[in-house]
Amino acid sequence: MAFWLFISVIIIQRILELIVAKQNEKWMKSQGAVEFGQKHYPIIVFVHILFFFVLITEVQSFHKDISPLWPLLLVAFLAAQAIRIWALLSLGRYWNTKILVLPGASVVKKGPYRYLKHPNYLVVALEFIIIPLMFHAFFTAILFSLLNIFVLSIRIPVEEKALTKFTEYELSFKKKNRFVPNNVNKL
Repeated sequence: MAFWLFISVIIIQRILELIVAKQNEKWMKSQGAVEFGQKHYPIIVFVHILFFFVLITEVQSFHKDISPLWPLLLVAFLAAQAIRIWALLSLGRYWNTKILVLPGASVVKKGPYRYLKHPNYLVVALEFIIIPLMFHAFFTAILFSLLNIFVLSIRIPVEEKALTKFTEYELSFKKKNRFVPNNVNKL
């Protein structure tokens, strides 16, 4: 029961995010945004959908139960969600699941972007570990952590190249790490 409730909440969250992303995409394109990474985007969508199928299959087929560490993992999950929401709110209408760049737009440097380049990708990486571990789905955690590394090794260079070409991204983020904050003491 806890598994289905938890997974349902996450799926609803993802659907709501896709609705927001579609609205933001419409607005950005009306402002002249250019899209990049169209070839790899379906792979990302596939990996994220497949994550839920594999997780559900592993938990149900092998009768996995909730981890005794679930309170700690839930706190970690909620902390990751706080960072996700902080990143989405910081980007506002610029947030999207696609790579859309508005030429000449100011790069967002507030919120978690003050500390690192890709907070939302960090959150996804954490989720691919935390969510399966809550239900002893070790295969899912390992498989999707590896798939995420593969996907991000394609996506991040495309995104950073596009941002560098059309904005002051390189200047703004040259001293920031991708996933680990530079100035942890300022947090």
